[in-house]
Amino acid sequence: MVGEPMNPGDQDAVWRVRGRPLVGGAPGGPLRGVRVAVKDLYAVAGHRVGAGNPAWLAEASPATEHAWAVRTLLEAGADIAGIAQADEFAYSLGGTNAHYGTPPNPAAPGRVPGGSSSGPASAVALGQADAGLGSDTAGSIRVPASYCGLYGMRPTHGAVPVTGMLPLAPRFDTVGWLARDAVTLARLGDVLLPPAPPDLRPLRHARVATDLVGPADEAVCDAFRPAVAALADRAGLRLEETPSLNDPVGGPPAGERRNWAAAFTTVQGAQAWECDGAWVSSHPGALGPGVAQRFERAAGITPQARAAAEEVLRDAARVVRDAVPPGTALLLPAASGPAPLPEADSARKAATRAATVRLTCLASLAGLPSIALPLMWVDGLPVGLCAVAGRGSDRALLELALTPAPAGEL
Repeated sequence: MVGEPMNPGDQDAVWRVRGRPLVGGAPGGPLRGVRVAVKDLYAVAGHRVGAGNPAWLAEASPATEHAWAVRTLLEAGADIAGIAQADEFAYSLGGTNAHYGTPPNPAAPGRVPGGSSSGPASAVALGQADAGLGSDTAGSIRVPASYCGLYGMRPTHGAVPVTGMLPLAPRFDTVGWLARDAVTLARLGDVLLPPAPPDLRPLRHARVATDLVGPADEAVCDAFRPAVAALADRAGLRLEETPSLNDPVGGPPAGERRNWAAAFTTVQGAQAWECDGAWVSSHPGALGPGVAQRFERAAGITPQARAAAEEVLRDAARVVRDAVPPGTALLLPAASGPAPLPEADSARKAATRAATVRLTCLASLAGLPSIALPLMWVDGLPVGLCAVAGRGSDRALLELALTPAPAGEL
C-alpha cells in the first residue's frame, strides 16, 4: 500500500504518510465515512512504525497485520486517512519533533499542538481527519486535546487492547482518541470500549479539590471555577468542593502531591528504559535533545529508586480511586496552561511539563478513565477541563461529554 505524495511544509510535520484513504474501512458499519489519523506508534499492515524517529523508521519492517485498535476501527467502517507524526517514542508532552518539525495548532496559531499525539491532534484540528487514534501514558491525549481545543479520551487502563501499539511504559500506556466534537468521540468509544458494567452508576456528583488545581497557571484557575459550575449545572451534577483530595478520604497530606508526580516520572522512566534503552544506547545522537535528556535520566534510575517510587504510587493510586466512588467525577484542568510557544527556553519547558504532569499523572497512576473537554479559554487560547472517574466509567464520561453546551461556548 502506497500513500499519496505529501505536500511540503506543515504537511510533513503532520503526516508521515497519507492516502485517499491510506486504508479503506469495511463497506458498512457504525463508523462508515469517519476519517482517522493514526499515530505513528500503531501497526498498519503494509507500513512501518516510525515512532517519530527516522533512524527507527529506517530499520523497521512493514507490519504484517493491523494493531487491534486499527483493525477494530476498520471493521467498523472507519477509513485510515494516514499515519500521523508523533513525538519521539511518545516520550514528550510538547508536540515538537526535532526531525519532522512541529505540527500546526490552528486553535492557537504559532503555538505547539501538544504531544505525544501531536500529529493526530493537528490533523483533527485542521479538519484533515475526523478523529485521531493516539496513545496516553502521562497525558499524551489529554494535553494535545487541551492545547488544540479538542475532545480527548483516555480509557480505563487495560479496557482497550494495546496489541500492536509500540509501548513506552506498559503500566500506564493506554489507547486513546481525539475528535473535534463529542458525538464523534463517543462513536469511537462505542466501537473500542467493552460494554459498560451492568451495575455502572451514572455520574451524579463532581468533586473539586483545591490542592489539585494548584499546579495550573493563575489564569487557568480563574477560568476553571466558572467552567466547572457551568458543566455541573448542565449535567445535573452535585458539586462538592474540598481543600484537599484527602478530605474526607484518608491518605497522605496535600503537600505530597509533588511526590506523586516525581514517583510517577521515575516509574515511567524505568519502564521506558526497559522498552527502548537498548536501542537508544546503540544509536547515539539519534534522538532530539528533550527526549534524549529524558532517556538519559531514565538510564540512571536505580532499582532502589524505582522500588521506592512504586511504593509511593501504590498509596497514591488508593487515594485517587477512593476519591471517585461510583457516580462521582473528579474535575481538574487538563493542562497547567494554554499551549506554549515552541521557542520557550528549556527551563520554562521543563516547568510547564512538570506542572502538567502533576495534573495528568493522577488518572495515569490510578489506571482510571479520563476525558478532556474543550470548555475553557485563557487569553483567547483553549484549555481543557478534565474529568476523571472510577474504573469502568468510560461510557459515563462520554455521556458527560455529550451534555449540550450553550450556543457559542465551545
